[in-house]
Amino acid sequence: MLFTNQSAAKAKKPSNQNILLTPWQGPYGGLPPFDKVQVSELPKALEAAMAEGLLEIAAIANNPESPTFENTFIPLQESGDTLSRVKTIYEVWSGSLSTPELRKIETQMNPKLSAYTDKISQNSKLFKRIESVYQSKDFKKLDAESQRLVRVTYTQFVLGGAKLNPTQKTKVSKINQELSKLTTQFAQNQLADEENDYLVVKDIKELKGLPQSIINDALSEAKRLKLKGKWVIANTRSFMDPVLTDSPNRDLREKAFYKWTHRGDNKNSSNNNKIVTKILNLRTQKAKLMGFPSYAHMSLSDTMAQKPEAAMDLMLKVWKPAIAQVHKDVQEMQALADAEAAQLKIKAFKIAPWDYRYFAEKLRQSKYDIDFNLVKPYLSLENIRNAMFWVAGKVFELYFEEVKDVPVFHPTMSVYKVLDKNKNFVGLWYFDPFARPGKQSGAWMSAYREQSRMGGKDIKTLVSNNSNFVPSTNGETLLSWDDAVTMFHEFGHAIHGLSSNVTYESLSGTETYRDFVEFPSQVYENWLLTPEVMKFLKDKNGKVIPQELVKKIQNARTFNSGFDKVEYLASAIVDMKLHMSTAKDIDPKKFEAATLKEIGMPSEIVMRHRIPHFGHIFSGGYSAGYYSYLWAQVLEKDAFEAFTETKDYYNPKIAKKLREYIFSIGNTMDPAEAYRLFRGRDPSVDALLRANGFM
Repeated sequence: MLFTNQSAAKAKKPSNQNILLTPWQGPYGGLPPFDKVQVSELPKALEAAMAEGLLEIAAIANNPESPTFENTFIPLQESGDTLSRVKTIYEVWSGSLSTPELRKIETQMNPKLSAYTDKISQNSKLFKRIESVYQSKDFKKLDAESQRLVRVTYTQFVLGGAKLNPTQKTKVSKINQELSKLTTQFAQNQLADEENDYLVVKDIKELKGLPQSIINDALSEAKRLKLKGKWVIANTRSFMDPVLTDSPNRDLREKAFYKWTHRGDNKNSSNNNKIVTKILNLRTQKAKLMGFPSYAHMSLSDTMAQKPEAAMDLMLKVWKPAIAQVHKDVQEMQALADAEAAQLKIKAFKIAPWDYRYFAEKLRQSKYDIDFNLVKPYLSLENIRNAMFWVAGKVFELYFEEVKDVPVFHPTMSVYKVLDKNKNFVGLWYFDPFARPGKQSGAWMSAYREQSRMGGKDIKTLVSNNSNFVPSTNGETLLSWDDAVTMFHEFGHAIHGLSSNVTYESLSGTETYRDFVEFPSQVYENWLLTPEVMKFLKDKNGKVIPQELVKKIQNARTFNSGFDKVEYLASAIVDMKLHMSTAKDIDPKKFEAATLKEIGMPSEIVMRHRIPHFGHIFSGGYSAGYYSYLWAQVLEKDAFEAFTETKDYYNPKIAKKLREYIFSIGNTMDPAEAYRLFRGRDPSVDALLRANGFM
């Protein structure tokens, strides 16, 4: 977001000795002082930084000189630097090191941060200056990147309420502050269930059939929780997926499935259903005040899709063939389930959602003779990381060297210096791979500082990748195939940030359209399956994954794509329909059930993210935007075909164009135009359908 950039370009003297207010010191252009943070100092630091930021904004808004790009947009880019640094620390602790003390601070400070943003975007004097430059004759004399900055800034201010009357501005600001409280509470409730609503197993016989590594991890988790003689399946995807995929114990699968899918939906203080209703009501009110027919229309007005109808049209084009594929797969899976019931002499059963992954894996093995548990020994965390680095060098001319002189916020982290082909310093990559109490679930990329070179300064980016892998007890963490794909995906976001080559920080790296930003990360996933990367996959004895196993992986690459797309699209469609609706007091459970029935959701599958724990849209910035992954996948599949058409996954000419027109430009040009410069045409949805075996 424009007002919370991560630059270290402009340093000011802090009003006191709070380390959080001090400009970052040390090598690499200055580093976040992660090793010196005191949580208790965060509120004071945030308050002081906001006060400083508002003084900077007042100076711009009250400048007696006529508005120009130089006296309005340049200082606006430079403003808020102290708050950016403090917020970097604050957001790291919120996402990765949450504690009861920190959660109280979030409840206190998030509404104030929301109000701070509104004070800037609704500043009438400031907006008049921005609008004046936007409408001036001199606008066309600016270079293309500066013109883009003016357009983007103007649009962001309008969507922030700059054109509203004073009464409307007050209402919108109150709504934003209330939304901040509710979304913070939603996230805290979700984390509470993930931390506390785990599955306790009292008899090891219940774990029969699971990989030994998962059994060991369950024992370690029980020891951490001081549950002697028991095993604990943590409420995280890295734990739940193997249980649902590998356990022959149907009762255990059902219990695990219930825990995972009922986060935020239990009869406890962490229930999120009423919060969802309040959030939806407030979003609708805000959209109407802003002059939009629905929140979805407002949210998509500044995206590639532009309108929710366009996003819905794409989703339904893929939904229909995906549903057809699921029905075919379920028919074959049911035959396997019937045969197993007969063999075990138990009553036959219809496949339920907690059975799907288990019998899908059996079907995969029967059709393609591949057991992904046989692949796992080759998927060590180190192997995948090294493979990612190699691709970064081959395609993006970026090279990684581990460094030890950088403060970290957890001892299991590592940090790498990133260099270009001429050995010039590009930035730092922080890696925080493991799950722990207080860390939000899932995987994500963050930018601690964005790249820029405004005013002759050369600011280098600091990026991080964060995951929730279960740390191994024997020193070698093995990943699932899905985990490996996720690592490549999130690293793609990091490469996007590290490749940035722009002037203005607010247009840098991943600061681009929401339905474009997933494109670079998703295209990076494609290199995982290339023969060159397969050579990095070795077991603990150094043996490379057998070619026969590689061929099986490749042959099965489209298997279960129907499930993957239906599980994802169900969530994306529900998200869009929730935010297109203007109904008051929506009941999440009833809405979810009615929408899934309307679109013909197979009874054997549930949404990837049920509404009560759908953090992407209720606390993570993807409201009315979960469709973005599919929109970006159309770009991604079409883009990677540019390589496959040449029969060279690492074609240097295509790689150069990808760097030049996609990864390095940030938000300095319209993404649709950027894609046409890369591909020579608009993307085709056919590439996506082909990649999923739906043609």
